[in-house]
Amino acid sequence: MSQENEKVIGEAGNVKFELMPKTLTSPFTDHFPNYTEGLAKGEPGGFVLTPEYARHAEKFLKFQPRNDDVWVVTFPKCGTTWTQELVWMVVNDCDEEGGRKQPLNIRSPFLEFPYLSPAQPTDAPKGFNQLINLEMIQNMPSPRIIKTHLPLYLLHPNLLDTSKVVYVVRNPKDVIVSYLYHHRLIRIQHFTGTLDLFAQYFMDDELFYSPFFAHALEAWAQRRHPNMLFLFYEDMKHNLRGEIERVADFLGKSLSGEQLARLVAHLRFENFAKNESVNYEGGKQLGFMNQEGRFIRKGETGDWKNHFTPELNARIDQWIEKNLAGTDLKFVTELK
Repeated sequence: MSQENEKVIGEAGNVKFELMPKTLTSPFTDHFPNYTEGLAKGEPGGFVLTPEYARHAEKFLKFQPRNDDVWVVTFPKCGTTWTQELVWMVVNDCDEEGGRKQPLNIRSPFLEFPYLSPAQPTDAPKGFNQLINLEMIQNMPSPRIIKTHLPLYLLHPNLLDTSKVVYVVRNPKDVIVSYLYHHRLIRIQHFTGTLDLFAQYFMDDELFYSPFFAHALEAWAQRRHPNMLFLFYEDMKHNLRGEIERVADFLGKSLSGEQLARLVAHLRFENFAKNESVNYEGGKQLGFMNQEGRFIRKGETGDWKNHFTPELNARIDQWIEKNLAGTDLKFVTELK
């Protein structure tokens, strides 16, 4: 075996994953003390996730979609949970009572969840890796609603030609802030540094699910595919009813005026944050989360203004401009 191949810890098609040396040494290990195995990066594409995911990446590439699946695909903290619940409610005729009987992660499983902690986690609860598995998702009755943060190129090559895909993206400034709080909340990610440091890790593509722009632009390029619905979080904030109607139309569902009104109320942030079937507050009792903070936090557009210094904001603006150069993707960072 060549020296180069000895470094490869996993493959998915032509993508080869290697450990990122930086993530095994200080200061990275000081800022992320629970990444006991470091992180892995796949090339081509530069996708970053755990070595445990990398060792199983081929399984996700081969995971067979069905023609009645609906996949919710997002970069983290872009409105995933909100969109999952919206999609589940539309598919299931706005069955609020049925939705409250089972947690969202059972009704709409998170595809790669078992592989987001080390193979032998030191700071994750016992059984973390067994909560959800691919076999369970494979055997789910139709129609399945599947959540993933994986980019399209690491999913089955026939996904878009087979299943409906709802992709939602959020402006990167608010994603950075929300992802910081997420990293402080989730025990396996546990970030100890400052916002400025975290934003730099984000811009350097050195966090779970990086890079942000490649993830979004790949889906943006497919936005006219008949099986792709591309949503912006800010549009959902601005006109929730209108976006619900778009989702229903995309999924071939007709909702009555009463159903629409109930669903808008059901998904309104103040109600959504209190809904125990979606807010993941139970994760604190199970040991997945630290006691401080909330999974469903603020849901605001423009909250970045309460966190960024002018200097950091200028750096982020330059980073956004560089990555969107030559594209027609635009983000709304404030709502009037």
